[in-house]
Amino acid sequence: MALFGLFRRKPHERQGFELYGAAVRAARHPVFFAHYGVPDTLDGRFDLIGLQVALLIRRLHRDADRRGAVLAQAVFDAMFADMDFNLREMGVGDMSIAKRVKNMWEAFHGRARAYEAPLEARDTAALAAALARNVWRGAVAEDAPAPRALAALALATDDALAAQGLDALLRGQVTFPPPRDEIPQ
Repeated sequence: MALFGLFRRKPHERQGFELYGAAVRAARHPVFFAHYGVPDTLDGRFDLIGLQVALLIRRLHRDADRRGAVLAQAVFDAMFADMDFNLREMGVGDMSIAKRVKNMWEAFHGRARAYEAPLEARDTAALAAALARNVWRGAVAEDAPAPRALAALALATDDALAAQGLDALLRGQVTFPPPRDEIPQ
């Protein structure tokens, strides 16, 4: 009997991958790189994906239905399964993958925590400062137009995700608002 448990999927695994995939697509919008000046590097892409996933997980954890937290874990698991897969595809040696994934987890967790208080307080300036530190690695001033625009989008995304019902999310359906083509000065 225990052998059959090895082939059982985790709760909401498929939906977690679908939601994570939508977050990745949202993070890869070309406007982020062309107009916002986000570095089109592994770090820049990781930070944008991390932001979208953090917003999605935040939405799921705020749901009163306990399935929200289970789905949040499925999204998190999908993200780090994908990170592991991508590191292997890039040729990173098996011996260092666990350490790299752990470092990525710590980076994601730190960023999600840094964004939480400004999101909760609806503090665009504080969120822009955190994004400038993380996404642009301090190369762009926190009061520059791009971090402010990304902070405004993150707050709009937080609102848009809060308005989406858990039933749709449990089916793996989510909509992320696209970034504006032009950054207000």
